[in-house]
Parts: sequence; C-alpha cells; structure tokens
Amino acid sequence: MLEIEVAVAKVAHHASGESGDTLEMIERPGGGFSFVLVDGQGTGRGAKTLSNLLATRAISLLKDGARDGAAARAVHDYLYTYRMGQVAATLNILSVDFQSGKLLMSRNNPAPFFMIDQRGLHSFSEPSTPIGLLPMTKPVITELPLSPYTYVVVFTDGLLRAGERTGEDVALGNFLSGWPAEAGRGAQELTESILQRALELDRGEPSDDMSILTLAVLPREHERGVRRLFTTLPFEGPTWPTPDPRDADGANA
Repeated sequence: MLEIEVAVAKVAHHASGESGDTLEMIERPGGGFSFVLVDGQGTGRGAKTLSNLLATRAISLLKDGARDGAAARAVHDYLYTYRMGQVAATLNILSVDFQSGKLLMSRNNPAPFFMIDQRGLHSFSEPSTPIGLLPMTKPVITELPLSPYTYVVVFTDGLLRAGERTGEDVALGNFLSGWPAEAGRGAQELTESILQRALELDRGEPSDDMSILTLAVLPREHERGVRRLFTTLPFEGPTWPTPDPRDADGANA
C-alpha cells in the first residue's frame, strides 16, 4: 500500500507579525487532493489579504471540478482584472489525482520546484510568470508518476532568499541532492530540515515570508482506509489574569 504524506512549514518575515503566504487544501471531486500555495506581493496584512483571496478563489474552482490549469488561468484573470495589472502573486497548485494516478503541478512561480526519487534529484525550472501582471499568463503544468519513494518540494521565493543578508546561499538543490529517498523518511522530516537550514542562514530572522510544502509517496502498512490530518500552529491568545488559588474549590471564600 502507498501512503501520501504532506507536510507544510510557514514562517513570516521577522519584522512582520503575519505571513503573506496562504496555503489551502481541498479533496478533489474525482478523488485525490489539491494544495494551493499563494505568495501575495509584499508582506504583512496587505499581502495576506491578497493571497487569502486568491487561494480561496482557486479552491472554489477546484471544488467545482475545474481542472488545475483552468483554475490557475481563472485566478490570474481575476487578479489581472481586479488590480488592473498592477499587483503580482505567485501561485502553485500541487495535486494528487487518483483518477489519472499522477501528481500534477500547475506553477505560476519563477522559483522552481524539486522532485526526489530513487534516481536522484530533479529540478523543474522552466520559465514561469507570476499571475496578475500580463494579460495572457498561463501556468507551467507538469505531470509526475505517483510512484513509491517520491518526494515533491514546493516553496515560495522567500526560501531562496535565505542567507542573502550574510552573503550566503541556501543552495537548495545541493541540499536536497543528499536526501536518501530510498530510506523512506517522512515528509515532515524533510520539511523541517529545509526550514532549519534556511533559519540558520538567516540567523533566526527570516528576510522574507517563506513557505515549504513537501509531498511524499511512500510504501506503508496501515489499517484499512484510515486518513489522518495533523496540524500545529503558534497562537498568541489574550492574556488572562493569573488565577487566585483562594478561588479554587475548597478554598476560603
């Protein structure tokens, strides 16, 4: 049996309280899953509002049965019309399509994406244009086999900027080339190792919003038909007053 693992790590620009990147997930009507990753122009609240708006529109189209490429074009047309060609965003749609038995990538992002399998590292860096700027923008679409020991790594451009302030290069291709696909390690382990490298180069202060999405196809033995989703996120909630121990049950009134 094959298991699909997906792990995501996001971190905001160190001077911003909120990342301008948005990731959404949807179960495809024909079977499978799609992951939409949008990087809005700029950083902070304005970029987040934009990326959230575009990701929501893409998810809505995919939920209605639109093909990935058609959804990407429609989101571009919306942004180009809405902001009159003055605002850009990058868009990646990574899908596991059970009907075709393939992994599909629709990419409007100058940053490449990578695949690792038992044959080694493969870089997909065909020229690709962000959405929103030019009227006839189309996504670069790639189909990959849904085979065991395959990892797909997708990211926003903030990852490639890691180390710029100190004159260092994240050298992501070299880093990923050492990943042992045949060992069958989990997607979360790979995602965390990439993030850790980037944060080390930025001295713990990211120079840009960065998001990393890793999908792994691995042979696993599991109980029949069980699907699981696990998410963690930091949250700064309201500051509650420290309880007075005298208010506890049994204490003096």
